[in-house]
Amino acid sequence: MRSERDSVGAGEPTQVRRASFDALVRDARRCVRCAPVLPLGPRPVFQLHAAARLLIAAQAPSRTVHETGVAFNDASGERLRAWLGLTRDVFYDARRVAILPMGLCFPGGGASGDLPPRPECAPVWRAPLLAHLRHVRLTLAIGRHAVRYHLPQARGALADTVRAWRAHADCMALPHPSPRNNGWLALNPWFERELLPLVRERVAQALDRP
Repeated sequence: MRSERDSVGAGEPTQVRRASFDALVRDARRCVRCAPVLPLGPRPVFQLHAAARLLIAAQAPSRTVHETGVAFNDASGERLRAWLGLTRDVFYDARRVAILPMGLCFPGGGASGDLPPRPECAPVWRAPLLAHLRHVRLTLAIGRHAVRYHLPQARGALADTVRAWRAHADCMALPHPSPRNNGWLALNPWFERELLPLVRERVAQALDRP
C-alpha cells in the first residue's frame, strides 16, 4: 500500500495537500456556474473527506435534498441505505463514505422525474475532487450518468452493466434507488435477490478493511 507521502508526491507536505483539498471543496460548495438555469438556484450538495473508503457516485440532488442540504436525505436515500446495509450514522460519516453526484445541484423536475445532471458540472469539479480521494476501495456508480462516467467501457443496457460486476474490479454499477425505478426492479428481481447480498459484503469489506 502506498504511504501518504507517495500518494501526495515526493516532498509535498501533507498540510499543503489538505489545504488544497479544503479550498477545492470550499470552492465547489460556492459554485454558481449554473445559477441562470437552475429553477431553485444553486446549492451544491455532496459529502467528501480525503480518508473516505467508499465512493457513492450519484446522479444529482433531489428537490428534498436541495431543501435540506443533506445528500440522499429522501426516499432514494432510505432505499439505498437498505441496499447497502448501512445505518445513517455510517452513511453520513464522511471519513468513511464519500457522496459525489455527477451534478452538484438540483437540476429541476421534468415530465417523468428530475432532469439529468447539468452537463456543465462534472467537467469542472469531478476529476479535481476525485483526485483527492486516494483511499477509496470501492465505487458504486448509481444510475446511467454515473455509470457512463465511471465505467466508460460498459456498453448496452444498464441491467447488462449491473450484471457484469465481475468485469469491474473496484466499481459496481447500480440502478437508481428512486421509487420511480420500481418498474426496473420489478423486471429485474435478480438484482435484489442475487446481487444485493454481494454488494453489502463488498461495502462492508471496503469500510472495515484496515
